[in-house]
Amino acid sequence: MADEIVYIYIVDDDERLVGVLPLRKLLNSDSKTRLSDIMLDRVVSIHSDATVLDACRKFLEHRFLALPIVNKQGKIEGVVDITLFTDEVSAFARKSEQDNVFQLIGIHLAHGRRLSLAKSFKDRFPWLMFNIVSGLICAFIAGRYELLISEITILAMFITIILAMAESVSMQSMTITLQALSAKKIYWKHFLKTLRMELFIASALGIGSGITVGLIAFIWKRQMMPTVVIAASICFAMISACLLGIIIPAAIRRFRIDPKVASGPIVLAVSDIVTLIFYFNLARLLIG
Repeated sequence: MADEIVYIYIVDDDERLVGVLPLRKLLNSDSKTRLSDIMLDRVVSIHSDATVLDACRKFLEHRFLALPIVNKQGKIEGVVDITLFTDEVSAFARKSEQDNVFQLIGIHLAHGRRLSLAKSFKDRFPWLMFNIVSGLICAFIAGRYELLISEITILAMFITIILAMAESVSMQSMTITLQALSAKKIYWKHFLKTLRMELFIASALGIGSGITVGLIAFIWKRQMMPTVVIAASICFAMISACLLGIIIPAAIRRFRIDPKVASGPIVLAVSDIVTLIFYFNLARLLIG
């Protein structure tokens, strides 16, 4: 775009901008036609002292592919094309996406750039406490079933994958929920329809993933009941994680807390705890 000629700008003897001629109109005109007869004399220009923001506003307002830059005397000094606007929009979109990624794990990216070390620590550490506390609770839960784990080692081998599947689904569901909650006006009928569909998808993914991992576990260790426990736990973990990813952000929003910052650590913490409790209790119930 920057190297393409889109408009021809016409100046007078004093080099003042007096008209503009689209390239297509020029090519379709008779070769003997005077430029003054076919040019557009109402030229939308931008002053050389204007900012990038001013230029972007001009592009939005007039929908042109390029704008001439003029000085106080009306003399043309240059041209700015639409790539300026598209580059600015792309940069803003990338920044917004980056902010969202960091916010999901409890970090305000803008705060990290401006605040002092102490202030940044104060803003971020409370949310990390959810991960610390959930990790300690998970360790305590595993300790309560130490004898069961020592007798049936396959249970310990699949803890990581079960938690990973649950965390993945919870983050996906939470992201969709946050997107639905970000609108200025929430249409709850559409919101519930979207979340219901997400729950159905999570259920299908849970069943498919549970069967897949269960088959791998059985082929590997040839133990039927532990395989059933693993498969059922993955299915439950993914469905419950989906529910948590939906419910927790909505609940946080009700307390007027930014769900983008608070939801990630809380959802992951609760998801891990609920998954492990179900996993070990099901194992004790079916295996003893």
